[in-house]
Amino acid sequence: MSRLPVRKTYKLFVNGAFPRSESGRTYEVEGHNVARASRKDARDAVRAARAAFPGWARAAAYNRGQVLYRLAEMMEARARDLERVCSGRDEVEEAIDLVVWYAGWADKLPQVLGGANPVAGPYFDFTVPEPTGVVAVLAPREPALLGLVSRLLPPLVGGNVVVALASEEHPLAACELAEAIATSDVPPGVVNVLTGFADELAPWLAGHMDVDAIDLTGVSGDTAELERLAAENVKRVVRSSPAARSPWEIEAFLEHKTVWHPVGL
Repeated sequence: MSRLPVRKTYKLFVNGAFPRSESGRTYEVEGHNVARASRKDARDAVRAARAAFPGWARAAAYNRGQVLYRLAEMMEARARDLERVCSGRDEVEEAIDLVVWYAGWADKLPQVLGGANPVAGPYFDFTVPEPTGVVAVLAPREPALLGLVSRLLPPLVGGNVVVALASEEHPLAACELAEAIATSDVPPGVVNVLTGFADELAPWLAGHMDVDAIDLTGVSGDTAELERLAAENVKRVVRSSPAARSPWEIEAFLEHKTVWHPVGL
């Protein structure tokens, strides 16, 4: 006798777990039921990210790179699942390669983005890059997987933590990526993935006082209102292109601290 397969319901990814929306809402997209996050879910995600920030920011840069490389390994192991929710194998391989590429930058950022500054006096003067904090990422609509990966990795490799709002029209790639993250060595709370309606959640993330930066790459329309909300706590606002690959993508989510030290001490 034939059987009906168990239909998968995709949930949120918050603090290393997969909760349903606190509202119990879902919406149907791409042939599946997907959790529709509420503002409370977004608050929970920001709270989890803030709690995870000190540990991830203090981790040795080499160790952060190794954790991200492990994520690439888990994506490789789940390549068939990822293929089914994006444009196919080529996009999955490009996304995996991008994770490896950014992982390699983790322990090279101070040398490339920092430096020793010449000063007129008996001092050493150094500029050191440091993470900004909690970053909200509005994922691009397409490419579903590669676009999200290209916006997640720049803040992560620099020591930031992320609350990502998946593409409203194509959220399954983000959901499957979250399952790869959950089985990798990424600490709970470092990456949080929300699914739902951008009109409902994006303004709230832009105005949240405990979010330090927001990536608006995934916003296709006018961003003026989101930028106005972000200005309330002087958020850093970033907008790039999907699938961008550059160390300057990382720099956009870093602060630069200048340290003075007397010579001979």
